[in-house]
Parts: sequence; structure tokens; C-alpha cells
Amino acid sequence: MTDPLVHRECPSPNWNERKLPISMVVLHYTEMKPVDTALERMCDPAAEVSAHYCITEEGEVIRLVPEDKRAWHAGASCWRGVRDVNSASIGIELDHPGHALGYRPFAEAQVEALVPLLARILRTHDIPRANVVGHSDVAPARKVDPGELFPWEWLAEYRLCLPRPGVQLGDPFDNDGAFFLALERYGYDITDPAKAVAAFQRRWRPHRIDGVVDGEVRAILFQLLLDRDRGATR
Repeated sequence: MTDPLVHRECPSPNWNERKLPISMVVLHYTEMKPVDTALERMCDPAAEVSAHYCITEEGEVIRLVPEDKRAWHAGASCWRGVRDVNSASIGIELDHPGHALGYRPFAEAQVEALVPLLARILRTHDIPRANVVGHSDVAPARKVDPGELFPWEWLAEYRLCLPRPGVQLGDPFDNDGAFFLALERYGYDITDPAKAVAAFQRRWRPHRIDGVVDGEVRAILFQLLLDRDRGATR
């Protein structure tokens, strides 16, 4: 299918049929350089990994798997009770060295290419802003991408993801147990509690990621839940 937002096709054999309707978008970084290395891996049948799109640092949008097919990008993951994240999501890989090869801010041209593509995906599949997530959100025990430098606020300005909420510091949860139940209710897998908290911080409080539940983290989660219950997260 022709898409004016796609610059070229690089078909991957690594896909199968979906078992769930599309309800989320997962953003990744490749942690490989140059980008051709990442493309080769996502097109290698032996690797058994892929994504629907890859966006280069120069802003080139490359399609690897059609959106109606199940790409293999999320691995073992969970979001809001959905454990087959691959079936329910569209995966977008961002050409980037990642934490292993020299973590740095994301290229402006890359984000400028991501914005219209993401807007079209959300509109086509009626995906709520709250379900535009990072790989670390759906796999907190294993992944840290796209990481603390990803410009979520840039996307939020276009209503393509949720903005970081303004909060009043307080202690809205009686104890850590209540906090973790709320974190799970919001969508995170809390099997590894400290890593779940770190993933939450990476997305919602990136200036300090220590895996520790503190008053600010509690207040942010409480506000996110309030906003969701008020229907303010579409």
C-alpha cells in the first residue's frame, strides 16, 4: 500500500498474523550503527525480530512489515493486561546508538518524521494517547529504550502521547503495596518492582531514575490515574 509518509520499503520476512486488534504503538531504539546493520538484522529470518517501521536519524521512514501483520518487536512484554503486545501494537524502531553505543538526544529530523507517521497511525487505528509507549514501559525488567532523552513532550504537544502531568506533592497511597497495585492498574508489569518503578521514572520523571518509590513518583502516578478515570487520556 502506498503511503506518502514512507520513503522506501525494506520487506522483512519476520511477521505472522495478528490475534488482537491494534490498540497501541511501541517506540524503540535500534542500539545499532549504522542503520543498515539494524535493517539487516530485522530482515534476517534467523534473528526472528522485526518492526513495522524504522526511522533513520536523517528522517527517512522505512517500512518493513505491513501494519495489518504482527511484527516481532516487543518480545516478552505486557501493557494493561495485554501479554501479546506484538499482536496488539505497531512497532517503530528509531535509528539510534542507544545506551550501549553512546546515548545522546534524538535527532530533530528523526522526530519530525515520526510526528506525522505517528499521527496517521493513531488516527487510522483509533489508538489513545495513553497507549503510545516505550519498549521499557511494556518490558520494564528487560528494556530501557527509548530512554530518558526521548522527547515525549514534543509528541505531547501534538497530542500524540500523554504529557507529563503537573502534580502537587503528597502521599496519596497508604503504603508501597497500594502504590504497586496502582502501578499495575495503570498498565505496568510489576513482577520486578524496582525495575517497574525505574521504567515509570524513565517515562514520567526522567531527571532522576533510581527505582525508588518516593513522594514525587506517588503523586505522578496518582495524577495519571485521576486523568485516566476522568477520561482525559484519549
